[in-house]
Amino acid sequence: MNYIDRNLEKVVLQVSDEYPVVLVTGPRQVGKTTMLQKLMEGTERKYVSLDDLNERSLAKTDPELFLQLHKPPVLIDEVQYAPELFTYIKIHVDKTHNPGNFWLTGSQVFKLMRGVQESLAGRVAVLSLTSLSQAEMCGKQMEPFLVDLKALTERSEQRTPADAESIYARIFKGSMPALISGQNSNSQIFYSSYLSTYIERDIRELSDSIDSLKFLKFITAVAARSSQMLNMADIARDADINQKQAKDWLGILETLGIIFYLHPYSNNMLKRLVKTPKLYFYDTGLVCYLTKWSSPETLESGAMNGAILENYVVSEIRKTYLNCGKEPFMYYYRDKDAKEIDIVLEHDGVLNPIEIKKSSNPGAELTGVFHLLDNASIPRSKGAILCMKPELSAIDRENYIVPIWMI
Repeated sequence: MNYIDRNLEKVVLQVSDEYPVVLVTGPRQVGKTTMLQKLMEGTERKYVSLDDLNERSLAKTDPELFLQLHKPPVLIDEVQYAPELFTYIKIHVDKTHNPGNFWLTGSQVFKLMRGVQESLAGRVAVLSLTSLSQAEMCGKQMEPFLVDLKALTERSEQRTPADAESIYARIFKGSMPALISGQNSNSQIFYSSYLSTYIERDIRELSDSIDSLKFLKFITAVAARSSQMLNMADIARDADINQKQAKDWLGILETLGIIFYLHPYSNNMLKRLVKTPKLYFYDTGLVCYLTKWSSPETLESGAMNGAILENYVVSEIRKTYLNCGKEPFMYYYRDKDAKEIDIVLEHDGVLNPIEIKKSSNPGAELTGVFHLLDNASIPRSKGAILCMKPELSAIDRENYIVPIWMI
């Protein structure tokens, strides 16, 4: 299997010179361990995994002895299985103050974060690794996505052009490293195994009372509503569970890094706005598997083509920030009159409105909703339509047309 360079590598090396503990979180199989093992080649750093039940037992029952046996610099994999380690890592860090002593990975983000906040506040750099981005698949470096002409022009020279057919092929295949690298060639078999082993194993760890078949029905109902406003009642009805279960199980999917939310943009100057978040998956291949699309061609012409394209674009923009070690300030806008802007990107004291369309020749009327942000307390800046147009273009000086392959 060929190793795929990850954009987060340089961030890991940078923060390892500044922080004694570096924690890389993200769902299983996205390449956390592979990336860190690649970075530790030729160094003195040792590796230990808490997937090994003997090591896990020692870490839980005698964390002090565990750290004596596995002296830093060390990479501890799946550290969420032994939160007892955090206090002893803190003691060691406070004695030595050596940057980069501990590299940790974890697949259960929020459960893990609570332990970090209690014991390692101020001593740990927390990074998120997602499934592969467009840029990483093409072997390109990336910067956070900005609606800025100079940045977009530079970006167009660093990406591989793709038409609508190719974009939907990327969406259908998904972005898991095992599929992109060629280790696994059949995405249907891969996602079937992924659900039955990795997700189910972690689900059991978080809640041992979950019925596997009901959870599969539940996650399928969630996938069918990607890019939609969260409707707990509809999901619960389709999955044949109650709304409390649906809420708890959505929390599990978010904890495992499978889904994320885009919250509605609002401030005191904007009235009559909805308050419900929209739901997205990090990996569109999993959505395609769960919603039973058989090929990229049927997906492109099917009923979900717009929703899954939006999911793809939102997740790709989010990845450009996370892969640079930054938190994306992304929202959507929708008011009580159902007027909506797909993405509102906030950075450097301005708002960038973004619309997502499958069209290859979008018209100026699509930017009409952008004025809805004019009453916000933060000024509106350039807008963009992300679409299937082959090259970077513009509606006017204030609104750009950006090909989706450029994200």
